[in-house]
Amino acid sequence: MSTAQEAPKAVAKEDWSAETGRARTWFESLRDRICAEFEAIEREAGSDASFTYTPWKREHHGEPVPDGGGGVQGLMKGKVFEKVGVNVSTVGGTFSADFAKTMNGADPDNPAFTATGISLVAHMANPHVPAVHMNTRFLTTRKAWFGGGGDLNPPIPYDEDTADFHASYKAACDAHDPAYHEKFKAWADDYFYIPHRKVHRGVGGIFYDHLECADEAGFEANFAFTRDVGDAFLNVYPALVRRRMGMAWTPEDKLKQLTWRGRYAEFNLVYDRGTLFGLKTGGNIDAILMSLPPEAVWE
Repeated sequence: MSTAQEAPKAVAKEDWSAETGRARTWFESLRDRICAEFEAIEREAGSDASFTYTPWKREHHGEPVPDGGGGVQGLMKGKVFEKVGVNVSTVGGTFSADFAKTMNGADPDNPAFTATGISLVAHMANPHVPAVHMNTRFLTTRKAWFGGGGDLNPPIPYDEDTADFHASYKAACDAHDPAYHEKFKAWADDYFYIPHRKVHRGVGGIFYDHLECADEAGFEANFAFTRDVGDAFLNVYPALVRRRMGMAWTPEDKLKQLTWRGRYAEFNLVYDRGTLFGLKTGGNIDAILMSLPPEAVWE
């Protein structure tokens, strides 16, 4: 009989409530910094537009879900930002049996989940200013993971803007893993694609999901990366807005923007997983659909 002492078996972490709280605090602080910067841009354009914040509670069939959490919808309509939403939510509960089958680490026998994150979509008044989408999130089922990214959606693309946007995210990725940017850029190109139109939604960015946290060390590493993704957005996008917001545009430019917005709406309503997740988990309808443009055309 061996007298060697067996190594203790690894025990999967089950309680991620403290980490969920830390992620929530970060997402809220990122929201505050982004909104302050966007309001500063409005002031530079001679506008007094500001964000309005509307809290909401998670519901199921119109009834509040006890301990289901909720969020705050931030919305601004201004001179530069025709419509921009910056939402933060923290929700929990159980998935439906069918939806649980589609979620990482969940199943009909164990459908509990928590989710906290920030989601941003900006539609701009000037067709030369690129629209943008960004989100980062932390979810738990039987597993825990981060996801997120950002993508640039210019109706009238400029190579300089595209290069700067990608460079900001590449720097964030390279600080953590030299393989991240190529992988997550390709993932964005694949994800933000409209199959029935056979076109991409924009000029891309990065997209990542199921960046799993096996333990607390894994959480710290993935949380640090996700924070850098958020900071990368804040470092580059306001600069792009300021670069283009004073440019003159023609009726033809505006038509390009409105037509492009129709494609954007098609993607978000037909293919976007975040939209589906929000609708399937009792999220606030107005906050979920804030991604839709204020005006669009289909020619």
